[in-house]
Amino acid sequence: MSEGQRGSMTGQPAGLHRNSRRVLEAAAALGLRLEVTRFPAGTRTAQDAAAAIGCEVGAIVKSLVLVSAEGPLMALTSGRNRADYGKVAKALGVNGVTRADAGTVRAATGYPIGGTAPFGHPQPLPTLLDADLLAYEEVWAAAGTPETVFPLTPKALLEITAARIADIAER
Repeated sequence: MSEGQRGSMTGQPAGLHRNSRRVLEAAAALGLRLEVTRFPAGTRTAQDAAAAIGCEVGAIVKSLVLVSAEGPLMALTSGRNRADYGKVAKALGVNGVTRADAGTVRAATGYPIGGTAPFGHPQPLPTLLDADLLAYEEVWAAAGTPETVFPLTPKALLEITAARIADIAER
């Protein structure tokens, strides 16, 4: 695994970004203790994150903010997959699913694209979890910035996000 700077609720390194602190606080409020790792070279893409962490691309959680006629939603997709918007729409019973722009992502989640955490948003979002993530013992998600990530089990991710498991990958 590449060297990164680690921080948790009890031992945050100096300079941990406020977004990452918000992720840690939201997790703690939900009963989950996380450890955030910062990779200064960045983890903006699933490939970048997997290379920095030293894990399979499939173990990276892509927190995709999408929009529908009914409002914003989230698809937590394995790093090796692309989300099938038709499958997302069908799984949630919504219409017109498209990718959100950067402004919509920030408004819906409080985080930037490339650093969008799967939880800790101003308002809960309807969320789907790519069934392919369940194949991993540990997955890694963005911790509020394009440089920070945290590990957790797929079960914990499912519980903390109140997501529904669905086959949402393009095949």
